[in-house]
Amino acid sequence: MNGNIFNSKGIHVAVIVGREIFAPNGTKLYDLKGINIYRSSGELVGHLNDASGSDKRLDKATDRLFT
Repeated sequence: MNGNIFNSKGIHVAVIVGREIFAPNGTKLYDLKGINIYRSSGELVGHLNDASGSDKRLDKATDRLFT
């Protein structure tokens, strides 16, 4: 899966490349398995809305992961 992640306000906060999530500056933030978001330690920290297409929007509860 490749695409962009936007927060609940529509601001671009991350990029999905394969099974990894990166900050816009290129820093790896999280791993992605399906719609679940994990820290590199394996801890589940949130999930993406199950929306089709390459652009994903976060709900307000998941916004905190990208501040």
